Amino acid sequence: MGDTALRERIAELVSEATGGEVSAVDVLAGASMIALGVDSLGLLRLVDAIELEYGVEIELNRPGHPLDTLDDLVALLAAAQG
Repeated sequence: MGDTALRERIAELVSEATGGEVSAVDVLAGASMIALGVDSLGLLRLVDAIELEYGVEIELNRPGHPLDTLDDLVALLAAAQG
């Protein structure tokens, strides 16, 4: 899966995790998910969805490695799929 397809899929997962309150288009713009309105429940749903779909384990509060933007998540998944 290329970076573009991965970015689009993660953006869709963010939108799904928030029940459509945050659009995939907004996520693709690269802003902080918190700034876009993704709450703690949405983040937990997102982590669950990513872990299930990609078979990776995600820690949202990793020291020195924030996971607050789409680019953060894509980089994590790209490294895990490596």
